Amino acid sequence: MSLQDKNAVIYGAGGSIGGGVAREFAARGARVFLTGRHEPALTKLADEIKETGGLAEVAVVDGLDETAVDAHAASVVAEAGSLDISLNLVPRGDIQGIPLAEMSVEDFVRPITTGITTNFITARAAARHMITQGSGVILALDSGSAQGSPMMGATGSIDAALDTYIRNLAVEIGPHGVRALGIWVAGIPETFTPEKLSAVNNQLPASPEMMENILAGLTEARMTKRSPRLAEVAATLAFLASDDAMGITGTFVNVTSMYPS
Repeated sequence: MSLQDKNAVIYGAGGSIGGGVAREFAARGARVFLTGRHEPALTKLADEIKETGGLAEVAVVDGLDETAVDAHAASVVAEAGSLDISLNLVPRGDIQGIPLAEMSVEDFVRPITTGITTNFITARAAARHMITQGSGVILALDSGSAQGSPMMGATGSIDAALDTYIRNLAVEIGPHGVRALGIWVAGIPETFTPEKLSAVNNQLPASPEMMENILAGLTEARMTKRSPRLAEVAATLAFLASDDAMGITGTFVNVTSMYPS
């Protein structure tokens, strides 16, 4: 499951999942290109990776800016010689805990628009270079909530759109030696904070007690009765990005330990 000499661009790398995945990719030999809108978090992560012997570069890139994304992808290829892995972790701004009948148009539409737009822009930029070089992997992430998830706002709708987009993209780029796939992830304990939960659902009090209750509920809902850890999620993405997974494309791997909802 080596990523030796692979060049990986991670969009939205400044978050908890981005940090875990970037460290895992770098530890497996990839040169990681960390992008996002907040340079201090990216630089801190890059310094940590370099301190352990990894290779990391930083660029401030807005995933909604197609000109900036295209220019950055071109610069990666010009500098490193190839763009081998593209992973989109850009936050969508989901709002949950409000019945659909009471939700505002803005709160419902925003995560759908943001999520599909950033994934389209970043995947398109990567696909153009990967098609030319005849190889590469485009990775996406959502919660797997497309089949009926109450009180989750637009989360199920954007998950459905992203699932379908990745599958259709895989069909088109597959003959060129390029793969497109993703993982379903929900409720990684290490990424939870009261503040993050309140940002998604302001009906929840920002307290450690509420966070523990939610995590306990998620654990009980999982088939394994345990929540996947960040290291396990990162390792799964590393496997899917590696040549060991060359036969896997056009699908999402369930890393929630839940029945798909």
